[in-house]
Amino acid sequence: MNTVAIVEDNNDLRLALEDIIQSSGEYTLAGSCTTGEEALVKLPLLNPKVVLMDIGLGDGIDGIEVVRELKETNPNILFMMCTVYEDDEKIFEALRAGANGYILKKTQPAKLLEGIKELIEGGAPMSSQIASKVVAAFQNKTVTTNTEANRIEILTKRENEILEMLATGLLYKEISGKLFISTETVRKHVYHIYEKLHVTNRIEAINKYFGR
Repeated sequence: MNTVAIVEDNNDLRLALEDIIQSSGEYTLAGSCTTGEEALVKLPLLNPKVVLMDIGLGDGIDGIEVVRELKETNPNILFMMCTVYEDDEKIFEALRAGANGYILKKTQPAKLLEGIKELIEGGAPMSSQIASKVVAAFQNKTVTTNTEANRIEILTKRENEILEMLATGLLYKEISGKLFISTETVRKHVYHIYEKLHVTNRIEAINKYFGR
């Protein structure tokens, strides 16, 4: 039978989660921890299949850091973030740290058990609210990336040439000397570059050019 460990500093919630696991008939409770520090020591010894991991954990090491540290040395442990946070940055920080799933604490017991099963079977369960945020974030990233790429493409060959030179730190008069055009012509090209990229200075233009 698959084992589940719980890391949760709220006593009532921890007891409720323990009860859900113990009464499931599908999973065995490997043990519980109340702090990040305790989890770092106990989880490798317990070696559970799944860990239900709180993010906050009081004032000490948070759940994301626990996952980050343990995932490297214990890659077979599956971490399900079980949290009240719907904050986008928390979601992605946890996933980058190595979390395998992310559900909200208000998830119904049956859904929680379904999520654990999905995790063990190789899935990446997420509450619908979390999943929608992840999808939206990726869609926004794609739109942003494509928009920036298109902006670079709408520059003329000469404008791209000048932008590359700006990126290397050349002054207008140095660019004019290399391209055999007047400084005023360089200035006009730069104005059009800024206008097309919707930026107001060299640094912003260079950042757009390198996709930052």
